[in-house]
Amino acid sequence: MKLRNLGWTVAGALLAASVSAQAQVKIGVITSATGPTAFVGIPQKNTVALLPTKIGDYTVEYVSYDDASDSTQTVQLTKKLLGEDKVDAIIGPSGSPNAMAVLQFIGEAKTPLLAPVGTSAVVLPMDDNKRWAYKTHPNDDVIADGLVEAMKARGVKTVGFIGYNDPYGQNWYKVFAPMAEKAGLKIVANESYSRQDTSVTGQALKLIAAKPDAVLVAGVAAGAALPHVQLVDSGYKGPIFHTHGSASGAFIQIGGKKVEGALIVGPLLLVVDEIPDSVPTKKVALEYVTQYEKQFGQRPPIFGAGVHDAGMLLQHAIPEAAKKGKPGTAEFRSALRDALENTHDLVTAQGVVNMSPQDHSGYDKRGRVLLTVRNGKFSLVRD
Repeated sequence: MKLRNLGWTVAGALLAASVSAQAQVKIGVITSATGPTAFVGIPQKNTVALLPTKIGDYTVEYVSYDDASDSTQTVQLTKKLLGEDKVDAIIGPSGSPNAMAVLQFIGEAKTPLLAPVGTSAVVLPMDDNKRWAYKTHPNDDVIADGLVEAMKARGVKTVGFIGYNDPYGQNWYKVFAPMAEKAGLKIVANESYSRQDTSVTGQALKLIAAKPDAVLVAGVAAGAALPHVQLVDSGYKGPIFHTHGSASGAFIQIGGKKVEGALIVGPLLLVVDEIPDSVPTKKVALEYVTQYEKQFGQRPPIFGAGVHDAGMLLQHAIPEAAKKGKPGTAEFRSALRDALENTHDLVTAQGVVNMSPQDHSGYDKRGRVLLTVRNGKFSLVRD
């Protein structure tokens, strides 16, 4: 009996060792699955369950943490992933301010970060820390270009701007203002608000007093609905445009009928059924939407797509990095950074990605569409 028990113990140990040996690549994940940013973090956490667990000859282990929407916890968890868990790369965090807070640490650890956040400030302007960061949503200039096109097509000459007073909103104004001016659009008002604000009536009245032909809101999900609703309540009649951060069900849920007609430049995955088959990203976006809906009973918001595309980037880069180093080593992490930077013509759910040393987002406009809210849901606008 003892021998048989010993045999099972040895067999179990060998099996455990085999499983451990196969789990050769460790990817850290930080999402805001709880707290104020949970509407972003939950679909991101859900999407991790859809990521590949086998890439090439390697089994992939995902080490996931919830930062509770707190930047201080984001930093602590990043240090834990880098120091204790010794991950080869990190996907996350959920929020733009959170991502900005960890750049120093991923730079010092020389470990790639794939950040599914809105602000391009996480990768621009490039520096020694940001060269280790990759942004897995289109950069602001890609979306801003679509907004400028849509405004010009509608005869807009003057624009009022309102955005978050944090890296997301601030970078949006920094990017949009010169592009608008170059296109002949004049910015006549620039207002800001906090993610914690429950009223922006004062800012709305200042925007209306400037008499803009259109207003652009740079907020995220439910937080983007606040200025839209209060502009409508204050009597504004012009078109209200939004960045891709508004392309979320929470925006419609909070805004209700008052956000009907909102114009949003965002990802085609929200209206994938309306997209022609000839669009290169449709197939990938449809596969993601179908998988997510099957497992979680609803379609994914855009926030989950950043994690999905991070998985695709790693699926491309890990086999290349493994040619130059063993997972778990500094050589592998450095080679992984290089392989990500050399990503070319990768078709993802949000666009076709071509990275470069200067561009660590790499998305082009092939995954970008103009959306509107019609009858309580997002619909494609065909200009």
